[in-house]
Amino acid sequence: MQPDSPRRADTKRVTLTEVARLAGVSRSAASFALNGRTDLRISAETAARVREAADQLGYSPNLAAKTLRTGKSGTVALVSDFVGTTSFANAMVRGALRALGEADTLLFTVDTQGEAATESRALQNLVDRDVDGLLYSSMFTRKVELPHLARRMPVVLLNCISDEPAVPAVIPDERAGGRTAARALLEAGHRDGIWFVGTFPTGFSGGAAWHGWSPLALTERLAGIEDELSESGTRLAGTIAIDSDWDVPNGHGAMQELLATGNRPTAVICANDALAVGAYHALQEAGLTVPRDVSVIGFDGGAYVNTVMPQLTSVALPHEQLGREAVRILLNSPNDPGVRRLPMPLLVGASIGAPGTPD
Repeated sequence: MQPDSPRRADTKRVTLTEVARLAGVSRSAASFALNGRTDLRISAETAARVREAADQLGYSPNLAAKTLRTGKSGTVALVSDFVGTTSFANAMVRGALRALGEADTLLFTVDTQGEAATESRALQNLVDRDVDGLLYSSMFTRKVELPHLARRMPVVLLNCISDEPAVPAVIPDERAGGRTAARALLEAGHRDGIWFVGTFPTGFSGGAAWHGWSPLALTERLAGIEDELSESGTRLAGTIAIDSDWDVPNGHGAMQELLATGNRPTAVICANDALAVGAYHALQEAGLTVPRDVSVIGFDGGAYVNTVMPQLTSVALPHEQLGREAVRILLNSPNDPGVRRLPMPLLVGASIGAPGTPD
């Protein structure tokens, strides 16, 4: 082999035969060396010589031919509503990317903005490209109807569930997360005067921006809170509904409404961190201090926890872990049905104190 062999200057695809010729080995030996196969005895020196020849010639494998030969394209798709285009949940993409990178697999990502026609076109395109599998994902945990085209490839539901028990799904353990929030307040000494902020008003299912979809998180978080309090011999003092969405203005308005009733909460559990930030603002306007007068805890564990002082305590969504686990199932056991619920860790800030004592 000539160490100074020049890299080809033309644009014609370099063939495996040319690599083998430069390395002085058979075509099959070159193929085995480049694919890391161990079922043919090839010395480390020979394998290194093949890789060096491939590098000198600028060889890249013909992926279309590889797909025909192996039945695998080395690609996976993540199709979601808003995951990739919002900062809130795109850590799921990061988790999936990292897990797929370890498996030398590429990821296509498609956001449909919740539009059925866009989703149908994207899925058909992915089927035509012979992707090896599909992560069908939602920005927030909800029940989905799996599209017919999605069933034409191995699929794992990411941050959503369906009525099809044969389809594996990975979601946060929201009910256990609710228990965690309630337990944090109980351990600080709270028993009476604990309110929940963030229920939906009668007839309301979800914000208009999210197509009116109803999140599973609300009912499961609230159920977990009520279970934990009940087992400790207490219960919520009450719940306050939001007007239109789980955002800062709605949290502000809901807390104003609660204070206007004359009730003085000792602690407030908010359905998410955005509502908790709005609650902070309303409490401060009323001359109340967190956590000396009112303890506050939220859910999600995103950027909002660092936008208020004292730092908000929050039950975090394990977004990156969700992405990783969904990939693990897709690559290793896509036919293994069931819903996997991942733990939601408590991010301890400084917004919880003993009732009626200085922070």
